[in-house]
Amino acid sequence: MAVDSYENLVTYMTDNFDATSGQMFGKRCIKINGKAGVALFKEYLVFKLPKEKLEEALSLEGSNLWDPSGKGRVMKEWVQIPIIHRAKFEAYAKSAAEYVR
Repeated sequence: MAVDSYENLVTYMTDNFDATSGQMFGKRCIKINGKAGVALFKEYLVFKLPKEKLEEALSLEGSNLWDPSGKGRVMKEWVQIPIIHRAKFEAYAKSAAEYVR
């Protein structure tokens, strides 16, 4: 299910932000101007967000700072959001695109 949401975001981002698909840490990601802003991780979508949006996203049930290695080294600007919040993914993708530009 996360893959479907991710694919929908790829279409949205390429149509609206001149984004491209790529890889980051071996994970599928969406890049804006060559910089990753959204990634697919297990059953989560992961977004690079500015502080105020990051705090908002972290308040969502099941959301956490992203630890792609699983070794307790979180990436402080990246939040992983579970699929149950997919209705918010487009808005967070837009924020991520604006942030990484």
